[in-house]
Amino acid sequence: MPRRAFVSGGAGFIGSHVTDLFLENGYAVTVVDNLSSGKRSQVPSAATFAELDVGSPEAAALVREGRFDVICHLAAQIDVRKSVADPANDAQVNIGGSLNLLEAVRQSKYATRFIFSSTGGAVYGDLVDAPTPEEAPKDPMSPYGTAKLSVELYMGYFARVHGMDCVALRYANVYGPRQDPHGEAGVVAIFCDRLIDGTPLTVFGDGEQTRDYVHVSDVARANFAAASATLAPALGVDSRAFNIGTGVETDVVTLARVLKDVSGGSSNVVHAPARAGEQRRSSVRNDKAARLLSWRPRMTLQDGLRDTYQWFTARRAGDRA
Repeated sequence: MPRRAFVSGGAGFIGSHVTDLFLENGYAVTVVDNLSSGKRSQVPSAATFAELDVGSPEAAALVREGRFDVICHLAAQIDVRKSVADPANDAQVNIGGSLNLLEAVRQSKYATRFIFSSTGGAVYGDLVDAPTPEEAPKDPMSPYGTAKLSVELYMGYFARVHGMDCVALRYANVYGPRQDPHGEAGVVAIFCDRLIDGTPLTVFGDGEQTRDYVHVSDVARANFAAASATLAPALGVDSRAFNIGTGVETDVVTLARVLKDVSGGSSNVVHAPARAGEQRRSSVRNDKAARLLSWRPRMTLQDGLRDTYQWFTARRAGDRA
């Protein structure tokens, strides 16, 4: 019998890549997504699909009865600005939905590894050095970051009290094919769309704010590596947490320049007023993931941006056909 994987949010940007990789490696994959932002077309025909909300009784029943070897929990409310505007909704989706699945795993009594998609920028906040290790102080500056850290703390409880097998992956800024430039997108997707249109690339503030850009293929590989790695029992919130990033800071002006280079685009860069509350620097150390998960990023920024831009141009060409 093939090993069984459950991917929540598997119709979305990152989740669809995770689904692809597990299928390629012989897993039977069940995707759960409410399609609030995911696309049904991104779910491979080889996967079993259920249009469900992760906070629903039906999703919990599927977990309890599914005998899954691994759950990759990616379904989330991912917009930081929306979390600020409506913290209660953010908590309902990101904490409530996660607890619904965690409780279902506990009730199933099956040896399921629960892999949670956390955040490597929002849980640490601004008062840390970059690149940031997992053990750095946690000081979320948004309800989104607070909710992600809360789920990690709940996972620690489930691990220590109920013996559950939980892992947190703290992503840096993920970019790549299938990211929606019109939804809760990162700057790479937005810039790709504007380069194709020949419209200006808007940089907020001086453009020297930095992020750690990690390609979605490397994030999918991190989920797959975490599914089977041999790990020590959880001893605290950071013991089963892994930063998934490159450890390299790239400022927005440099990002725009490299994207223009790989695309051959001629869009001008224009500056707009800085956005209040925006984090100034962010990158994460990945040596723990290298040591315990045998994971390192493979995609360079230049190659990753070229790959992403080519996907956006191919999609645009397909839309016109």
